[in-house]
Amino acid sequence: MDTNFRPVIKRGPRGKYRQHSVEFKRTLVEMAMQPGVSVARLAREHGVNANQVFSWRKLYEGGQLVGGTAVPGNELMPVVVTTPAQPSEAEPAPAGIITLEIGRVRLRIEGQANGGTLAQVLEHVLR
Repeated sequence: MDTNFRPVIKRGPRGKYRQHSVEFKRTLVEMAMQPGVSVARLAREHGVNANQVFSWRKLYEGGQLVGGTAVPGNELMPVVVTTPAQPSEAEPAPAGIITLEIGRVRLRIEGQANGGTLAQVLEHVLR
């Protein structure tokens, strides 16, 4: 006696996948990245799945969602590396202000900061 518990399912040909242009994807991602925008609502309004918008956003942030033009914000900036000038003994070290704001905590250091002390303070603040 042969018992087969698996039903026989014939699959029909799959429909065509929709092909969206890079411009459409980029525009939709840029709209989705605006503050207060619901990705689910935006996707529904444009006839795509919200998960698809999130995957396009990953491509956009990785610089892979480019067509004929570059993605704004992904340009390289020129960097010039120089050796720091040694301050002379007659010339005092420049004083500055370091302000660190994390939530409701504000840390302000004026003058020349001691690296060791600053490291200890930051270690406790950033916990």
